[in-house]
Amino acid sequence: MRLSVIMPVYNREHYVVAALRSLLRQRDDAELDVIVVDDGSTDGTVDIVRAVMREASCIRLFHQAHQGVASARNTGLGQLQPQTQFVSFLDSDDISPSGRFKADLVHFKADPSLDLTYSLMMMVEDLDDEMLEPTPGSRRKIARGLSLAAGTFSRSLIDRIGSFDEAFRQAEDTDYLLRVFESGPRFVMPDTIALYYRRHPGNMTREPGVPLREYMRAIHKSMKRRKADPSLHTVDGIFDLKDSADWRFM
Repeated sequence: MRLSVIMPVYNREHYVVAALRSLLRQRDDAELDVIVVDDGSTDGTVDIVRAVMREASCIRLFHQAHQGVASARNTGLGQLQPQTQFVSFLDSDDISPSGRFKADLVHFKADPSLDLTYSLMMMVEDLDDEMLEPTPGSRRKIARGLSLAAGTFSRSLIDRIGSFDEAFRQAEDTDYLLRVFESGPRFVMPDTIALYYRRHPGNMTREPGVPLREYMRAIHKSMKRRKADPSLHTVDGIFDLKDSADWRFM
């Protein structure tokens, strides 16, 4: 089963190796295709990715001028090859837990009509970049949050949903996931952890005022779509959303 993982990256020289290694350790679980899209990095990110590529032929690297994460993800979608059967995502500062894809693909093997698995995420205060696991005693929270990396998508679903909305500065992933679930996919929600979400000072979601504004814009767009087209599905109960104080647990 060929699985393509799209990873946009911008100035993440301190984290990208761990993110890539967390994917590469799962090469025996799927025919892995890692699509890295450099969004105009100005640090050593590109050289670091190229160094990892010398040991891993399943990584493909593409470049573009700095246009934002939505554009980078669209570039990644444009590089999917015909043989790709499944698609997932990973941000370049996060970690994919060992065995995650093996656990997801079991569901697709059991039900070939399945469109999507959507699992849990763990927000972690401190990750061990050698062990690729949360450090002992690190504060953490588990939720079914809004994260592309929590999903493994069938290629047919990705083709139906189309591209990311590049008008979003943030929350383009929220908009995309809302569109996915509005379409009424066949999905399962395993109680397995699909993502270690690294909390650090450089998280885009820490930018004052922007995350909430963009998130509310995505919600508003979803409401407008469903009002205009009653055949679209509601998304109530799919995401275990926390209040803002709970998400900012550090």
